[in-house]
Amino acid sequence: MSVAVFGAGSWGTAFSLVLADAGNDVTIWSRREELAVTINESRENADYLPGIALPPAITATHDVERALDGADVVVLAVPSQSLRENLTAWAPYVASSAVLVSLMKGVELGTLDRMSQVIAEVTGAGPERVAVVSGPNLAKEIARREPAASVVACEDEDVARVLQQRVHSPAFRPYTSTDVIGCELGGAYKNVVAIAVGMAVGLGFGDNTTASVITRGLAETARLATRLGANPLTLMGLAGLGDLVATCSSPLSRNRTFGERLGQGMSVEEIMASTHQVAEGAKSSHSLRELAARSEVDAPVAIYVDEVLNGRLTPEQMMDDVLGRPTKAETE
Repeated sequence: MSVAVFGAGSWGTAFSLVLADAGNDVTIWSRREELAVTINESRENADYLPGIALPPAITATHDVERALDGADVVVLAVPSQSLRENLTAWAPYVASSAVLVSLMKGVELGTLDRMSQVIAEVTGAGPERVAVVSGPNLAKEIARREPAASVVACEDEDVARVLQQRVHSPAFRPYTSTDVIGCELGGAYKNVVAIAVGMAVGLGFGDNTTASVITRGLAETARLATRLGANPLTLMGLAGLGDLVATCSSPLSRNRTFGERLGQGMSVEEIMASTHQVAEGAKSSHSLRELAARSEVDAPVAIYVDEVLNGRLTPEQMMDDVLGRPTKAETE
């Protein structure tokens, strides 16, 4: 019952609490050695989850080999665009039987690979050793042990069930799935939609506007995911609609906050300089746009968000262009 969690940010730390509450011994790997030392000495990750006490079952280290020693489950919670480089360095120390679990919600720039595909390519792990966890899981609420549910997806249903038990804590209810594609694309796309919703809020628009963006964003997500082989019911569940609603509606969402600041007139550079946390949708919008184009799927939300992020449109122009699109049947 030993788990290594790579990533000492808010979500990696919050999920470590879930794992510890479920009975696992957890070692968090931190990129910064000083943060690992502080976590061990203060029993708190003050940089990302201040005020949340960490139980004795959680320790931290900057040493990769020490983090992986005895771990039969390896959880990856680093920024999606840095996964390939990091995992290439870590892979030689991962046990050949260990299950690798992705908490990341992004699509790699250039390759357009989902995170499970990057994991498989770098480590050589088969589909029975690669899983994802996705759902409406805002880190601060998880860390406060507020009730939440999520999906544990692996192509091997037996492995998904084993992981389900490993992460089932008193406040965290996991469901199993074999639809890795649907869970990953739902998780990646909702970040882009949340930026669009945030821009609408920043421009001063209300609930009608945000509900419309959320709903059309879900339709766009479902079009692409099902084209790539996902089960459409996945997009109606926790890893689809559930995650989308939480990320688009909560002020705790870094992607919605990112979009809101854009709508208020801040530049991308100003927003990034003001926070040390990554808004994954700011990178994934371009990857998802390209993936949709390659798959011949209409993806206006991804296109418009990418245009704003690259300075080719303002949020005001984006809203005008969206409203000026030709009308059509809703299910078209």
